[in-house]
Formats: sequence, structure tokens, C-alpha cells
Amino acid sequence: MDAQSIIAKRIANELRPGMLVNLGIGIPTMVANFVPAGIAVFFQSENGLIGTGPIPEDGMAHPTLTDAGGRPVMALPGASTFDSAMSFALMRGHVDMTALGALQVDSQGLLANWMIPGKMVPGMGGAMDLVTGAKRVIVAMQHTAKGKPKIIDKCTLPLTSVRPVDLVVTEMAVIGFPNGRATLMETGPNVSVEQVIAATEAKLELPGRIPEMQL
Repeated sequence: MDAQSIIAKRIANELRPGMLVNLGIGIPTMVANFVPAGIAVFFQSENGLIGTGPIPEDGMAHPTLTDAGGRPVMALPGASTFDSAMSFALMRGHVDMTALGALQVDSQGLLANWMIPGKMVPGMGGAMDLVTGAKRVIVAMQHTAKGKPKIIDKCTLPLTSVRPVDLVVTEMAVIGFPNGRATLMETGPNVSVEQVIAATEAKLELPGRIPEMQL
């Protein structure tokens, strides 16, 4: 299984029946493809759709049904569409869980994911609203970028919110932030604790038992 699928499938294990879940651009959109059997959740796309289904098969895409990144999605029976004002109102306190990509996450769980200074920013999207307003915030990202750690001591890019995220899921690890300290909760498939530490700039708290993530 490739790195992105590992991340998406592990996050799908956090889903609970009846949740309203927002999926951000990139890896988070893949979570809809790995919903565990018997779990019914409602996926929200910030461009105005509740009832987002998986990515359609070739030839089945509809031009007006897209995710937040503009990629085709399916609308499940009973889906609802609405304008951006309603969508952002839902994101401010009514979303049970959001999965978002990230540029950096620091040792306290603070997130930077909306801009790189000096580069064009098409728009901040709903990231700030989601990190502030969602009941649970999960970051979906690969552990490093061009060999450099993305989980660092202190974010050097502009923060998305002053609220810490709840969980970071990479292909190498699941990291939580109890008491405001980055804590290694699980290792990725066939990944050792030592490998996670070597690929992480932030100092990790290490519980007595660190299981391998179950997919």
C-alpha cells in the first residue's frame, strides 16, 4: 500500500457512525474511499455538499460534483447542496471531525497549512474556520518533504490557528498531543520507533507501549 493510502485508511479508522466530517484537499479526500464496513458518516465538502461519496469510476464523473480541490466526487443518495455561506456556518462549530493537509506541525500541535510567504496564495479556503471550529482536527500528511521533517520544533510558516490539532497521521506514525506535547501513539507499517524519531525534528514523548497502526 502506498504512503497516501496508508494515511487515508488509518484516518478512516477514526470515523464513527453519524459523524459530519470535512475532508480537505489532497490526501484527506482519499479517506472517503476507506470508510469501514457498517459505518455511515456524512462527508462535507466546503464548496457546498453534504453526502460526498468516493471518487467516481472513469466515465462516471459529473462536472458539477467536485470536492474542495475541484476533483470529481460522487453524491450519495440523500445528498444536500447549498451555498458557501451555509457551508462555512456548518464549519464553525457543527463539524465533528476534519482531516486536513499540512505544511508543518510543531511540537505543541500547532498547524501551518495555508501559505508559504512569497508564493501565490489562491485563497486560504476553510482551513482557519475548520481548525478553530471543528470538534476534532486530524492532520493527514507525509512525514517528510524532500527528506526534511514536517513535524518540527516550532512552525516557521504562518500558523493556521492558535488551536492545536488533535492528531497527526503520516505513513510513518500516529502522533497525538496530550498535555500539549507531541507523543508517538503508533508506528506505521514496518516502521520502527527509531526511524520515526530520525525523521522527526520535534522531540517525541514515548509511551511504554507503542503499537503498529492497524489498517
